[in-house]
Amino acid sequence: MSYLPIPLPDRLRMSEELMETVSSNYLNYMRKRHSVRDFSREPISDRVIRNAIAVAASAPSGANQQPWHFVVVKNQEMKAQIRREAEYEEQKFYAGAGGDEWISALEPIGTGVNKQHLTDAPALIIVFGQRYGLAADGSRYKHYYVNESVGIAVGFLISALHHSGLVCLEHTPNPMKFLNQLCDRPKHEKPMMILPVGYPSETAEIPQAAKVKKPISEVLSIY
Repeated sequence: MSYLPIPLPDRLRMSEELMETVSSNYLNYMRKRHSVRDFSREPISDRVIRNAIAVAASAPSGANQQPWHFVVVKNQEMKAQIRREAEYEEQKFYAGAGGDEWISALEPIGTGVNKQHLTDAPALIIVFGQRYGLAADGSRYKHYYVNESVGIAVGFLISALHHSGLVCLEHTPNPMKFLNQLCDRPKHEKPMMILPVGYPSETAEIPQAAKVKKPISEVLSIY
């Protein structure tokens, strides 16, 4: 495809006062976002999930290659199989494969082998990153900055889910190759994250440590 410029189709211009109000409101709203492990089994809207994934798919990517694919799993048997495989890998991790330093770092978060959220949450969104693309004739073409691009898309997705009143959990069992076969995805796609999605249960809790965020002075430099 050749470069073909078009006029900027959308312009969102606000007064500085309105910008500050809007950005402050967004900050306060995003501070209400929490990674949740205790899910209600109440069903959620397919349209809301599709809209959130459409937001994720609108994210910028290296050379606009859009190196991602999203699989939504609502089938209970598939969720149970994912949980079994994930817990199998987690058992090895907590038995020592993760190393003392990593496991120690997770203690304040309260994680463990039990991954009940994978079967309780009404939907799992599995995010695949595409190592390369396939042209119509089957030939390969390179994808650029795959991890960075998928990471941006996942950030969009998490924000969209929160904006819709849902909660999720960023879950990354490793390895996850079993997901390719289970979800019928090609070998050039790499499963990168599982996001259980739904409403929090009535008894949902989060670790106190999760509320400890670095102050802006530690994460921001302005020159």
